[in-house]
Amino acid sequence: MNSLYPINLRTHLNATDAVGIKALLDRTGLFRADEVVVALELVNDRLFLHGDKSDYLFVVAETSIGGAEGLAGFACYGRIPCTKASFDLYWIAVEPEMQGLGIGKVILSLVESMIISSGGQRLYAETSSQPSYETARLFYERCGFKRLAFLEDFYAEGDGKIIYGKKLTPPISN
Repeated sequence: MNSLYPINLRTHLNATDAVGIKALLDRTGLFRADEVVVALELVNDRLFLHGDKSDYLFVVAETSIGGAEGLAGFACYGRIPCTKASFDLYWIAVEPEMQGLGIGKVILSLVESMIISSGGQRLYAETSSQPSYETARLFYERCGFKRLAFLEDFYAEGDGKIIYGKKLTPPISN
């Protein structure tokens, strides 16, 4: 990763992550208040309702700058019910000032590794067709996702849903 920031990844949530995730999502300027509420519901499901039995799994990236630790980004993903080996990427977000440094790719790489290790074979992501989501769409495409579907006016009039998918392949071992 080409980054000036030292990044630590973890696959568990801490009680303080809800505040950090909300602040991060607010700082991106992309998400409506109701969308942030949904993200926090997934965090709360994992932290307080179901713990390790939660359907929502997380990867959290932290950075330490000047001795102060902070959330650099996160992803939330989970197995799609009634499928044998398919997963949804529910959320992936990186601090706006750290975007473009490869942090999102590192987070996604760990998500994919975790899915493969659990027998998963496909990962799906969805995003808005709005111009403000162009960066997200380019991110998915650069990470090997293929555009699979477009649902016109899905979120609102003039705001369609674009569905991306990626077939995951285990690394070849010697």
